[in-house]
Amino acid sequence: MSALRYNYFQLSQKSFQNLLALSNGLNRELLGKKLVDLVLLRVSQINGCGFCIDMHYQDLLKMDVDPRHVNAVAGWREAPFFSERERAALEWSELINAIPVRDPDDAAYARVKEHFSAEEIAELCFVVAVIRSWNMLNVASRNPIPR
Repeated sequence: MSALRYNYFQLSQKSFQNLLALSNGLNRELLGKKLVDLVLLRVSQINGCGFCIDMHYQDLLKMDVDPRHVNAVAGWREAPFFSERERAALEWSELINAIPVRDPDDAAYARVKEHFSAEEIAELCFVVAVIRSWNMLNVASRNPIPR
């Protein structure tokens, strides 16, 4: 386990508070709290942010989401626990998280539009943008998982 390189939340307090406000301002009711946390967990898994993986795993368990469901997020394509709406959100989130390496094409957009309104898709994109920021900050600073 690596030690914390620098404490970004103390060194850049204004920016930290602004990002925290954006995180807290996400419209979790529009998408559903469980769906938002599934996306936060999946994007954090892809980006290798142990701190965020641990946090969102715990948040899902506190919502009484079945631990098997939570554990299967990394393998959502093969797992039977996910609704079509969750699958669409996870696919879209993975695609936009991969920009610029991958481009969410029109077929992928059509799939997500089957389950989400334009407003919901926009909010989903903000969810991914926020967690990407937290992932980058935590990985770069080596923010450890709390014991």
